[in-house]
Amino acid sequence: MLPALSICLPLTLAAVLVVSGIAKLQHPDDLSGWDEMGVPEPLRRRWLLAAHPWAEIVLGLAVALLGSWAGVAAGLAAVALMVAYTLLVARAARGPRQASCACFGARRAVTPATLVRNVWLLVLAVAATCLTWRAPVLGGPASGAAPGWLLGLLVVAVTTWLTTRGEPAGQDRPDPGVPQMGAPDEEGVELDYIRTRTPAVPVTLADGTVQTLRELSSRRPLLMLNVSATCGACHPVIDRLPEYRALLPEIDVRLLLNRAPEDTELTETVEPQSLHDPADYVAGSFDGMWGIPAALLLGTDGMLAGGPVVGPAKVDEMVRQMREELDSARS
Repeated sequence: MLPALSICLPLTLAAVLVVSGIAKLQHPDDLSGWDEMGVPEPLRRRWLLAAHPWAEIVLGLAVALLGSWAGVAAGLAAVALMVAYTLLVARAARGPRQASCACFGARRAVTPATLVRNVWLLVLAVAATCLTWRAPVLGGPASGAAPGWLLGLLVVAVTTWLTTRGEPAGQDRPDPGVPQMGAPDEEGVELDYIRTRTPAVPVTLADGTVQTLRELSSRRPLLMLNVSATCGACHPVIDRLPEYRALLPEIDVRLLLNRAPEDTELTETVEPQSLHDPADYVAGSFDGMWGIPAALLLGTDGMLAGGPVVGPAKVDEMVRQMREELDSARS
């Protein structure tokens, strides 16, 4: 009969790995998320991103069902994985910007609690590896009997609490550099703005360089005004562009145009340069919420901070509300 710890610790680690893999399958991450977490560039490959959840599930099953030398090999792989996760989280937690990770599916903000959780999982992986050698090669810890249920439940409770703790990224930790804009409901009552990730879609600057929206807004907040020279309703927004920039010196106010730089008279070649999206990547990221003219505020934390709003009156109202929010934050 295996000692209780030789059963409960490897099985708890196995459960964490399997749950993590399933959560990643339910809420797939993207390569921009790996970039945000500092995953080395040679590893940022789509096939690795797709295989990652399945590898966690297979590794979890191996930890649970293999013992002796095979169980130790699986445990060492789990330790290496937890070391990598912990190093990435530690670096993200020390970074200048608020980072978020999809460690357990849904993206959540990286906080000191995230680092504590990963250190705990690393300790758990090391302990499980040291204990699993006593289990049979086939069947592993899962073949044991009469585990110490009280101790096992305590370990599972602590692990679950540390794993699920933390707030969703961007919802309760607003970017301090930008105003948080509410969205009005049908009766005009302002609702809490539920922030989502800035789409990592490419746009072309007036000088021909290509960057993603998330990269463009990583240093300064970005207010993007979607307009067109042939749109009558856009003329008030275009005419007020100098006024908007004067009202919001803390924010880059840029035009977003659906034509190439050489194909429109609205191209701005001096900073803040105009953005060009002839392939309509931005419009395709909002599933019907986009329009023209429209305004969208992007925070430096990789999250949307306001909008999109559509129509010249709503764009004007959003800009003035942003000025009020910035003034209020200073007082």
